[in-house]
Amino acid sequence: MPIPFIDLQAQRARLGQPLEDAILKVVRSGAYIMGPEIAEFERQMSDYGQAPFVLSCGSGTEALVLPLMAWEIGPGDAVFCPSFTFAATAEAMPLVGASPVFVDILPDTYNLDPAKLDAAIVAVKAEGKLTPRAVIAVDLFGQPADYPAIAAVAAKHGLKLIADSAQGFGCTLNGQHPIHWADVTTTSFFPAKPLGCYGDGGAVLCKDERLHDLLVSLRVHGQAVKSDLVGRTFDHDPKYLNLRIGMNSRMDTIQAAVLLQKLTIFDDEIAARNVVADRYAQGLSDVVAVPKVIDGGVSVWAQYTIETQDRDGLAAHLKSQDIPSAVYYPIPIHKQDVYSVYPAPGGLPVTEAKSKVVMSLPMHPYLTPDHQDQVIAAIRAYVKRNG
Repeated sequence: MPIPFIDLQAQRARLGQPLEDAILKVVRSGAYIMGPEIAEFERQMSDYGQAPFVLSCGSGTEALVLPLMAWEIGPGDAVFCPSFTFAATAEAMPLVGASPVFVDILPDTYNLDPAKLDAAIVAVKAEGKLTPRAVIAVDLFGQPADYPAIAAVAAKHGLKLIADSAQGFGCTLNGQHPIHWADVTTTSFFPAKPLGCYGDGGAVLCKDERLHDLLVSLRVHGQAVKSDLVGRTFDHDPKYLNLRIGMNSRMDTIQAAVLLQKLTIFDDEIAARNVVADRYAQGLSDVVAVPKVIDGGVSVWAQYTIETQDRDGLAAHLKSQDIPSAVYYPIPIHKQDVYSVYPAPGGLPVTEAKSKVVMSLPMHPYLTPDHQDQVIAAIRAYVKRNG
């Protein structure tokens, strides 16, 4: 029987009847959009993520777009981000008319290089075609970026900082969640994420009440919010008083019900993921390059990513043993035709080199020692045979 790359059914079985009851409660209630589970989930996310304000939304992509809209970032503006990430990170900028500016990564953690970030901002300012406005750092593969250094660069240049924690919600650095340094943290609840729902969903965590107010408005077509109604009389549903251009980005109530159940086991799953990661490192570190976590960091291990010069050969060998693998990301964003028109000051040599050698192995909290031993043994046998 093939080894699952991510085993969502094992998690569903563990959650059991309470999960099914929570879903059925929503179905029976009829409150399918913005039901009471939404507010409760936002409250619990606020507690867990160390953020005063949380806004649930329709997807991780929309979670990135919403703060850009709130900050009125648009044409002529530059937002700096890595290229070694999923396209949604960079896609958010053109969606508001702004330009992504691609920055290289650190060779050990694959996250944004603070020195390269500073150099890219300086270069864009010197060229004078774009106005630097914000930075998006990505918690790639589940581990925190170097937020103290990145936040210092953003502050130096007067830029907003977004922590794109689509793969990394729950990660910490020196005991702090990314929101400790960032203006906002965004995340995705795509089912394969460490904290995933049963469809699409996302969230924005922030520290500024006025920003949160704007996000609430933008999430529902620019509707009036409490601060808009000060000194104004409007005795109807505020969604019919539209004071800004927004979007439809509400998360389904059923997804909030699922996530509330998953939050009850999330810490335990993060601990289990770290046990799996440690076991991989012990079994593979002498035959392939294994991941390095930033000092003081705790990863949620969305993926366990190794490096090998013979990626295609190893992947084919694993497939022959019914062991799945995946490649994130074989074509960096700045090399994709549609994004190649955007700046990448100084080039991205580390990004391009890593895109050719990384591959990810089965990783989830329910990966059994027997299955993991099969993965480790298959990799060791291939390396031994092929040098």
